[in-house]
Amino acid sequence: MAASFIADWHLVSLRPQGRHGSLRAAARRHRGGVLAVSGCRIEALDDPGSRAALDSALACGLAVFTSPAAVDAADALRSLAGVTGLHALAVGAGTADALRRHGVARVTRPSRMDSEGLLGLPVLVDIPGHRLGLVTAPGGRGVLQPALEARGGQVLRANVYARRPVPPSPRAVRALRQLDGPAVVAVSSADALAHVLEGLPTDVAARLRALPAVASSARLAERARQSGFAEVQAADGPRPAQLVGAAIRLLGV
Repeated sequence: MAASFIADWHLVSLRPQGRHGSLRAAARRHRGGVLAVSGCRIEALDDPGSRAALDSALACGLAVFTSPAAVDAADALRSLAGVTGLHALAVGAGTADALRRHGVARVTRPSRMDSEGLLGLPVLVDIPGHRLGLVTAPGGRGVLQPALEARGGQVLRANVYARRPVPPSPRAVRALRQLDGPAVVAVSSADALAHVLEGLPTDVAARLRALPAVASSARLAERARQSGFAEVQAADGPRPAQLVGAAIRLLGV
């Protein structure tokens, strides 16, 4: 029988339910454990309005996808591999991987994997009068649509999934109350962070805010500070290995 794993430190993951696996694997490679605290779940939308909005967004030829969840939900509505002439823009490497996995041949992503990096892509610099799709969820990536419209682009938004608030599990609340030893909070979504803080008991939310945090972008680092975290560092990017690397540097483990 394999020996049980004892973590030297913990990463508190605020991702939606069922989305903690990649962070858990990355932390474990550095003798870290993950404490999963979800305040929402991902729900793919499947209704005529969502399907029609997606068809209009994809018909633009150029479409921005804001997350792997957006890609998966869109493909469940319409096979992306069957969309002729689609040039898909991915906000990060995970989203780009998901697009290729679903058969999209032309995928572009920025080297800086956040909204600001995406807006720096040459294809989005000169867009007055151009139509482009935005495949996303309500509330997410609030920077993109206003910025693209300010550049003169006509954005056809398709919300293909939603983050449904759920209360953090009693097990997660208990684990936070009992947390002992080095720990860092991983912030990779402003909405997920808000849902967790709203769903936790007041004393546990205060305990969470007292921990240091690493964020997947400078924008999210600022959001974490605004949410009450005093010690926050931005990681090199949103990938699990980058968040774990930032956590290790912050803790010095």
